[in-house]
Amino acid sequence: MKDKYSAIWVSHSSMSDYLKCPRAYYLRNVYRDPKTNKKISVIEPPLALGQAVHEAIEGLSKLPVDERFVVSLLDRLEKSWLQITGQKGGFTSKQQEEKYKARAVAMIKRVDEHRGPLTAKAIKIRQDLPYYWLSEEDNIILCGKIDWLEYNEVTDAVRIVDFKTGKSDEDSESLQLPIYYLLATHTQTKPITGIAYWYIDRDDEPIDLPFPDADESYKRVLDIAKKVALARKLGHFKCKEDGCRACRPYEMVIKGKATQVGQNSFGQDLYILPIA
Repeated sequence: MKDKYSAIWVSHSSMSDYLKCPRAYYLRNVYRDPKTNKKISVIEPPLALGQAVHEAIEGLSKLPVDERFVVSLLDRLEKSWLQITGQKGGFTSKQQEEKYKARAVAMIKRVDEHRGPLTAKAIKIRQDLPYYWLSEEDNIILCGKIDWLEYNEVTDAVRIVDFKTGKSDEDSESLQLPIYYLLATHTQTKPITGIAYWYIDRDDEPIDLPFPDADESYKRVLDIAKKVALARKLGHFKCKEDGCRACRPYEMVIKGKATQVGQNSFGQDLYILPIA
């Protein structure tokens, strides 16, 4: 009998952690502070910026099209920025925060001037955290949130749109598109007819990408997910470099070399690293 509480849950972020460094995966997704019994998270300015911008934009999908811009996007950004201001966003100075906030404002202004998919109907998946059974045999569940599902009334289909706030392009070998395609296919009923990245730091519209092959996507994602499940079963989470860039920040946390600044929206203990 299926039991989601005993299953191994995997997502794009957790599998990316594992591919970068099994130790980083363990510290981010398994380890709990013995004093608080909570998972740990490290916040840095680029991550905080992305969080605030995504929150300001993604909330629009819950609203009817004609109500989405009653409250301006800049006002929405101001509200979301309150959640990451100061140390909560990993900022080490007022000047640093102002620099990142200026970037966020520029992104929001770009989106507001070129609203594109934001003016079309959107599909909103009912689950707070969309998921489905990737493999009942292996007891693995795939989960994750998709930024935007643009609904086309003419074709009765959807296009996946992922907002990018970083300066670098997503790796062509990334699992993100296959994972989003699988999630969108299994957690809502409309056919998927397009996938796009919107690099809102530089582009005025989403850039459509090659459509992933369904079978190949499933095989790629399941292969990595099974490796994660095996590592958890064996308790084998070793860094290949004995302290790489991916796991080092979390090692600093458990060694008491980072500063706790509260908790994040997932209830994890939130830390910032000392100034290098």
